[in-house]
Amino acid sequence: MQPTTAAILGGVAGMLISFLVWAAITMSDRERAVEPEPEPEVPRGVGDVLAVLRSSGLVLDHSGGVVKSSPAAITYGIVRNGRLVHPEISAMVAQVARDGVIREAQLELSRSGLSNVAYVAARVAPLGTEHVLLLVDDQTQGRRVEETRRDFVANVSHELKTPVGGISLLAEAVMDAKDDPEAVDRFARRMQSEAVRLSSLIKEIVELSRLQGTPVLQDPQLVEIEDVVALALEHLRIEAEAKSITLTDKVADDLYVRGDEDMLITAVRNLVGNAISYSDPDTAVGVGARLQGDTVEIAVTDQGPGIPEHEQARIFERFYRMDAARSRATGGTGLGLSIVKHICANHGGDIQVWSDGAHGSTFTIRLPVAAESLEAVTPQPPTPTPTPKESRT
Repeated sequence: MQPTTAAILGGVAGMLISFLVWAAITMSDRERAVEPEPEPEVPRGVGDVLAVLRSSGLVLDHSGGVVKSSPAAITYGIVRNGRLVHPEISAMVAQVARDGVIREAQLELSRSGLSNVAYVAARVAPLGTEHVLLLVDDQTQGRRVEETRRDFVANVSHELKTPVGGISLLAEAVMDAKDDPEAVDRFARRMQSEAVRLSSLIKEIVELSRLQGTPVLQDPQLVEIEDVVALALEHLRIEAEAKSITLTDKVADDLYVRGDEDMLITAVRNLVGNAISYSDPDTAVGVGARLQGDTVEIAVTDQGPGIPEHEQARIFERFYRMDAARSRATGGTGLGLSIVKHICANHGGDIQVWSDGAHGSTFTIRLPVAAESLEAVTPQPPTPTPTPKESRT
């Protein structure tokens, strides 16, 4: 081959190789330049809605991965490490992802590390073509309220059976003893006593139901504490005199709260009535009221047998009696302190109890002070109510 021909063929081969290399580089750059297909976006506004939901809300992809979630979902423990925690909910999400049919169910979910369960209502629906929306509403508190209501009805039924059964038996006894005037008189008096107890029980059940149904006072009025204490004691002076119990009161001037005067009188009367019932004859029951910071405190102190520490947390429960036999003997229903607790709660306050467990106890109602008190009075040193030791001297 001539040198000239060889040179020409070499040049052509070089050009061909260069072209092939350029074509390969160009194709590689184009492949790298192709962007990956974007994932389907969550519909606009879904994130904002989830952020304000009180219930747990989540957006998931069809594999069960969490794309967006509300703060409640994380706090409540529905989500952990970007996945659903509970297999019951995961199964619902998988079914909706397959067939696109909305599903809802009532579930009992176990809580990690806890022996109790949570009752929830779960609803799953498709969101676009690639996502699923999950809403979980915690209904545990509602279940507990319903259980409390059932217990209340059961307790009421049980408590009503005792006086009603007693009256029925006494009526039969009266009929059998119709030829014995003395026996008839004795049974009639016992029937009257049971009837009074039954009437008191029904009245307190109605009162408690009314208080529970009205958690917030609709039209609170300005109430002077001095009037509340005076009227409460006036209702009970005859009962106290029958047991030779001295009623004393020491109320600071110009103490006002916002609320319902009749309810507050009932609360103080219940506490003083309990103190009289559980105190021995020839003792004293003291009522004191003072301004403590921005709180009005009304304290009722007695010289009764005291309340053991392990009982103090339970005495405000409905129908709870520390000494059931003695409570029935004194005509107690087990609702008085529960009523006081609800009245305090309705007024934005609370009630506390102190006792050394052996001698005497003090119940203290604490209520927010009205602005009129702060304007009329400057805080004064505490005016203690009579203690058991002071009352004996």
